This record gives sequence, C-alpha cells and structure tokens, in this order.
Amino acid sequence: MSETILPKEQVDPVIEPSAPPPKNASKNRGSGLVILALLLGAAGVAVGGWGVWQVRSLEAGRQQQSAQLQDIGTQTQALKQSEQQLAARLAQLPQASELEDRRRLVAQLQGDQQRLSERLETVLGASRQDWRLAEAEHLLRLASLRLSALQDINSALALVQGADQILQEQDDPGSFSAREQLAKSLAALRSVEQPDRTGLFLQLAALRDQTLQLNSLAPEYKDKGDSLLGLTAPGDASDSRWAQWWDEISHYIRIDFNADKNIRPLLAGQSLTQVRLALSLALEQAQWAALNGEPKVYVQALAEARNVLQNNFNNENPQSKELDGRLQALSTQPVSVMTPDLAQSLSSVQAYLERRHLAADKPAAQVKQETSP
Repeated sequence: MSETILPKEQVDPVIEPSAPPPKNASKNRGSGLVILALLLGAAGVAVGGWGVWQVRSLEAGRQQQSAQLQDIGTQTQALKQSEQQLAARLAQLPQASELEDRRRLVAQLQGDQQRLSERLETVLGASRQDWRLAEAEHLLRLASLRLSALQDINSALALVQGADQILQEQDDPGSFSAREQLAKSLAALRSVEQPDRTGLFLQLAALRDQTLQLNSLAPEYKDKGDSLLGLTAPGDASDSRWAQWWDEISHYIRIDFNADKNIRPLLAGQSLTQVRLALSLALEQAQWAALNGEPKVYVQALAEARNVLQNNFNNENPQSKELDGRLQALSTQPVSVMTPDLAQSLSSVQAYLERRHLAADKPAAQVKQETSP
C-alpha cells in the first residue's frame, strides 16, 4: 500500500491534474493486485506441495513395487524348489506297467487272504466241535468214576445227560449209535433208586446222641415209707443215723416180686460208661458204612449195636425199646445199589470220535497233495 499510494508532497509539480482521480478506484485497484499476488503465491505453494506429494507417491510406489518384486522372486524360488521336488518324486515313481503288475499282485494277495480266512474259520469250527466232543468223552469218564467209587446215581445221571446234549448239538448222523448207547445208559440210571446215605448218617447220629441218655437195667431202690418197717420211732436220736444207713444199703438191695424172671446185676457207673461207648462206636461204624456204601459192614455194625443194647439195658424200658426198634428198621435200609456199567457207552463215543478224526484227516491230506508242487 505504501508503494502504490504516494503522498501529496511527492507528486510531480509539473503535471497539473485537471481533475484528480477518485480515491475509491485507486484503493480497489491496489486490493485486486494484492489478492492476485496472494492467489499466485497460494497457487505456487499448491503446485509445490502437489509436486512434493507426487514425488513422495512415486517413491512409495517404487518401494512397494520393489517389495512386490522381492515377494515374487521368493515365490518363484519356492515354486522352482517345489517343481524340483515333484520332479524327483515323479522320477522315483514306478512306471505304468510296474503299477499294473503291483495292482494285479495286490488283488491276488487279497483273494488268497480271503480263502485263508475262510479255511481258518473252518478249521476253528472243527476244533471247537472236537473240543466239545472231547468234553462229552470226559463227562462219561467222570460218570463212570462216580458210579464205581461213590455209587452216586444222581451225579452220574446228570453227567451222562450232559454228554448226550453235546452229541445232540453236533447234529451229525454218524453219532446215532453213540446216542443210542447213551439213551440205554440213561434208562438204566433212571431205573435205579439212589439210597439216602446222608439221611441214614444223620439218623444214626441222632441215635448216638440218645445212647448217652440210656439208664441201667433197673432203677435204684428208694424207700418212701418208714425205714426198716418202723424200727426207729419218730423223734429218736438214731432216726437220722438209721435213715442214712438205709439210704446207703438200698443201692445194693432190691426186692423183686417177679422172681421167676431172669435177674441181671446192675451196672456200675464205669461199666455203664463203657457200654454206652461200645454202643456209640457201633453206631459210628454203621455211619461210615452208610456213607461208603458197605452193606455188610453196615448190617454187622447195627447188629452189634442191637446186641449191646439188648444185653445191657432193659428191653421193657420205653427208651431202650424205641432205640432197638429204630436200629432194626434202619438195618433194612439199602446203602448200596447195583450201578449200571457205562463202558459200552464210553467205547461207542470213542469210536465215533475216531471216525470223525479219520474223516477230517482225508481232506487235509488231499489239500496237502494239491498244494505241493
């Protein structure tokens, strides 16, 4: 503003303005120049900033392109390495003809494996059947042993039924003869009645307990009246002494109005204990014979027990009479039976097993001949 508007003192004196210009026009013209200069300066600044931004953008783009080029180079190198690895693997792979040969070998191996599995299942099934048949033979042996050693009809019957059930599960027509013999053995076992040895043993044990309660032949005498027919008067000082003497002698004196009968002496305490012990031992021997199926020993032991009872105890005593009757009834009970023989059934089952083994060995020999070169 100082450059455009001059003071009045600096105006050239030679020029005489006829009419001075207006002040507002000069001011507007000066303001337009300033604005123009400012616009030109702002445009220059904008152009410079735009140029700087363009330079920086170019540098950033150049850097980004260089990074992308590096990434592309790295990826290209990785692709080259993968290509080399794939080429190496492809070089290691067999040819198409070799692959076809291998595929054919694999199919043949699978077929052989399937046939081997089927044959193995067949062999295992036959082995299981052989085991079951061996179990049937073992059951028959056990049944024969139970009959011969213990005469146990019920256990032998159950064992023979188990063997017959095993043969029935085989569903083999060749087992007809073996099952026929087993049916005969079962019928023979069912026709025999099993003696109650345990019941006899317990009954004899109960009778042994009763022997400890048996008394002697006759009870001892006890006077309920006056001692010695009233020889001692009541209130006498010797009354107690005579009573004691009479109580003592009454153990040795007995008055029997049936004198025509056989009179036996009374047993003393030790003799009574010995008789009871002999009777108990005879009953114990009968128990052993009942459990072991010895009829002769059983009858002999009961006869000895009855003899001891009749010779040393009063037969008219209800307790002794009842014991003698029980011994007589038990002596008629069977303790042994005629057991059937299972040898024929066992031999029939063994023959059936031998036939099965021979029939199974023939196909095995044929297969061996076919597989041998």
